[in-house]
Amino acid sequence: MAVVYYLIALIVFLVDQGAKYLIATRLELAEEIPVIGNFFLITSHRNTGAAFGILPNQRWFFIVITIVVVVAIIWYMNRVRKSSSRKLLPVALSLVLGGAIGNFLDRALNGEVVDFLQFNFGSYTFPIFNVADSCIVIGVALIILDSLMDMNRTESNNKSNEGNEPV
Repeated sequence: MAVVYYLIALIVFLVDQGAKYLIATRLELAEEIPVIGNFFLITSHRNTGAAFGILPNQRWFFIVITIVVVVAIIWYMNRVRKSSSRKLLPVALSLVLGGAIGNFLDRALNGEVVDFLQFNFGSYTFPIFNVADSCIVIGVALIILDSLMDMNRTESNNKSNEGNEPV
């Protein structure tokens, strides 16, 4: 069953890399293609930093951190997937894993990440991102959701066991 979770990560990685390849080879840097007016555009952009461009030009820092994170995710995913009650968490970790490896490859090979999804909200432009970033954010949101559900399960189990304690 573990292969399913690695397959999810592989699909995320391949979709991310395929999209980035198309952007990098078909568009000039800063070229924009409107998809939904000025609200959603495909924009060829490069990011040498982390999310929102923070810590620019810290390539080796991000490479080392990503290696540590990927190893930790694989270890934790193998540990958690054996739990019959936690089906959402391994899927969430798979999304984060695929996204992390996708951005890792860009940084390792090129020193920058290809970003291309741009959303404008009136005069505010949300920082441009990519498929890997989206999967990481969705994965983290699912990890939070799973944690909340697990806390709820634990509280329910504790309450149901309270009446079974000897007096």
